[in-house]
Amino acid sequence: MLRSFNQIRGYAIHASDGAIGSLHDLYFDDQSTLIRYFVVDTGTWLPGRRVLVAPAAIGGVDAERAELVTGLTRQQVEDSPSIHTDRPVSRQAETELHTHYGWQPYWTVPPMAGALAPYWGLAAPGTVQPRPKEARIAEEVAAREREQADPHLRSAREVEGYHVAASDGEIGHVEDFLIDDDTWAIQLIGIDTRNWLPGRTVVISPSWLRAIDWNRERIEVDLTRRQIEDSPEYDTAIGPDQGYLERLAEHYGRPWHREGPTTRM
Repeated sequence: MLRSFNQIRGYAIHASDGAIGSLHDLYFDDQSTLIRYFVVDTGTWLPGRRVLVAPAAIGGVDAERAELVTGLTRQQVEDSPSIHTDRPVSRQAETELHTHYGWQPYWTVPPMAGALAPYWGLAAPGTVQPRPKEARIAEEVAAREREQADPHLRSAREVEGYHVAASDGEIGHVEDFLIDDDTWAIQLIGIDTRNWLPGRTVVISPSWLRAIDWNRERIEVDLTRRQIEDSPEYDTAIGPDQGYLERLAEHYGRPWHREGPTTRM
C-alpha cells in the first residue's frame, strides 16, 4: 500500500514495551529511493534526542491509531548510539547503529536491479560563484563531513520544497512522498502546483526525473507542462488507488513504479 509521508509524519512509534516517540523525518537513498531510516523524535522520554530506526524493525502501520509498531525495546533504543541528525550521518555512526541492533548493513547488500541512479543521483550543471573566506571554510568543514557520510542518504524534510521544472517551464515544488509500505521505497512524488495550476497537486515517479541540482534545490522532470496539466486528477485526501495508478501509467505511457525486493525481515 502507498502511504503519504505527510499523513504518517507525526505517527507515534511504539517499541514492544511502550512508546518511544513520533515520526519526524525519513532518510532515503537517492539512487534506489529506498527508505534507510525513520527519524524518531523521542519527545519528553529522551529530551533533545532523535534516534534512527531501520525499516527492518518496523512490524506494521496502524492507520486507525496513527502509529508504527516496532519489535525493539525501549532499553535498546535508549542504549543506541547517539546520532546527530542535523548533520550528515557518518558511515562509522551507521556501523555502530547496525551493530547495536544486529541489523544487516544495507551497504553490504548488492545494488538492486533497476536502481534509479540516472535520475535521483544526477546533478544538473551550475556555475560556481566566488565565496567569502568564512563561507569557504564552512563549506570545507561540511565537505569533510560529507566525505565520511553516505553521499546518497537524503532527508525527506530537506527535499520538500525543492522547485520542480518540466522540460518547458516551472510547475511547482515538492510537497510529499508516496511510500510503498511493503518495499519501503518512494514510488511517487507529490508536486504542489499552486502558482501554476491553483489548488491542484500532481504526482510523478522518481524514474521520470531528468536531473536534480542538490545545491540549487531544483528538480527537472522529463515531461512537458501540457502532459502534466492533462494528467489524471489526484485527490490528496483519498490518495492513489489502483484505478488512479493505472490511469496515471496509461496517460504518461510509462510505468509509475518499479518492482523490488521487500526490506522486511
